[in-house]
Amino acid sequence: MPKMKTRKAAAKRYHKTGSGKIKYKKQGLRHILTKKGAKRKRNLRKAGMLSPAEEKRAKVLLPYD
Repeated sequence: MPKMKTRKAAAKRYHKTGSGKIKYKKQGLRHILTKKGAKRKRNLRKAGMLSPAEEKRAKVLLPYD
C-alpha cells in the first residue's frame, strides 16, 4: 500500500494540539482594519478550533499530522 499524500494547503492552515483537536488562524486580520473595532480585532488574534464535524473532514486531509 503506498503512502497517503498530505494535502499541503490543509497542512499550512491547520495544526494539531496536544489533545488532538485541530486549531487554525482566523481570517479577517490582513487588511481593511480601520472599520473593525478593537474588540473584534483582538478576538481575531486568538486561534480558532474546528468543530467536531469539520474536524473529521480535516483529518482526512492530514493523514500523518
